[in-house]
Amino acid sequence: MKEKTFVELSRRNLGKLAVATGATAAVGTGAGYLIGRPADAAATWKTTGTAVPALAGFDNQMKAFMQARGVTAGQVAVTYKGRLVLARGYSTSTALAVQPTSLFRIASLSKSFTAAAIVKLVQDGKLSLSTPVANILDITPASGLTRDSRWSTITLWKLLQHLGGWDRDVSGDPNFKDAIISRTLGVPLELQHADVIKYMAGQKLDVNPGTKYAYSNFGYLLAGRVIEKVSGLSYENYVKQKLLAPLKIKRMALGYTIAKHSGETSYDSQYTGPTVLDMTGKTVAAPYGSFSMRIQDANGGWIASAPDLVRWAKMFDASSSVLNSTSLGHVWAKPSTGVNADGWYYGLGWQIRPVTGGTGRNTWHTGSMPGTYTLLVRTSGGLSWAALVNRRDDTSGKSYGDIDAAMWTAANGVKSWPTHDLFPQYFS
Repeated sequence: MKEKTFVELSRRNLGKLAVATGATAAVGTGAGYLIGRPADAAATWKTTGTAVPALAGFDNQMKAFMQARGVTAGQVAVTYKGRLVLARGYSTSTALAVQPTSLFRIASLSKSFTAAAIVKLVQDGKLSLSTPVANILDITPASGLTRDSRWSTITLWKLLQHLGGWDRDVSGDPNFKDAIISRTLGVPLELQHADVIKYMAGQKLDVNPGTKYAYSNFGYLLAGRVIEKVSGLSYENYVKQKLLAPLKIKRMALGYTIAKHSGETSYDSQYTGPTVLDMTGKTVAAPYGSFSMRIQDANGGWIASAPDLVRWAKMFDASSSVLNSTSLGHVWAKPSTGVNADGWYYGLGWQIRPVTGGTGRNTWHTGSMPGTYTLLVRTSGGLSWAALVNRRDDTSGKSYGDIDAAMWTAANGVKSWPTHDLFPQYFS
């Protein structure tokens, strides 16, 4: 299987994997990903962070999940009623000692930060969600091409709810078309965001905006550029200053394609692909140059720890100085179309399932790219958890979406929730 096909297939199934959250067991892709399992996975099992006997089910589920797939690095954090009750790091490699604060690429969990940044700008009176993105950004195609007239109807609402008119099942994912864009525009690799936008400005939309839900990384790439244009800050700095700093989240950053931040884990995949970082065409390990972390920033570029993510999730529990009640209402708003047959829909950066018979909701997102699989869940019962691993493919053929059912199993098995709060230990 070619790397490009592998990347697009697994990210395309992202929504399918998450359908089960808050319902039944997760649906797997069964894509038969290939990777070797380390022979010493069982012998070298290591845990860090405070052990909590009442929550041992989470440790057991992660151990079983990781060892069955040869995952070398993992992490879990759990909150109950707003308190951090579990923060654990796991490793099955002598070369790794994953801490609760170790950093992982979080892939598409990044979208909730980007959507919240747009909503924050709306809250501050600097944007309207009904504004067409083409009124804010320069959407100019390459010479000789004409922009599809339907761009004028792609509002920020539609952009963030994946109703922008692009369907990667039809035309592919432009955020992973680096070589094609380079050749088409005659620009060198590594691409800039402006290159992807110029390329897409010359392509026909796949469907009329607002008529079909189709998960779009490109839509969130555009949202990142809107944040920069309106705020006058870089995308990363705006998110850090306006969203993360008030929550005392200090470790998060945009990840690098090759280099590692201090405390960041390594990433595993048997797959290789041609580099998109230069014009050499050399073959590289899939997590290290077969895609550009710079291009992925607003749709999948952040690195974080599991405690960072549940800290972030807690912010959505109630109105605050970061997002007020009106803004939270925007995040959870039901789109004009795209409610799944199973009852969930995509809000602003979250997948949402209203809870039958009540006013609550389960909300979640998954993330997937070569070397990464992630899950963040908020439940209507006052629980949240984040589970991160440094791999998404292996020879077992087992679905990485199974981490969803594993975490629900662990949560449902807890007989008595602890009363302690570990947040002060990790955030000050």
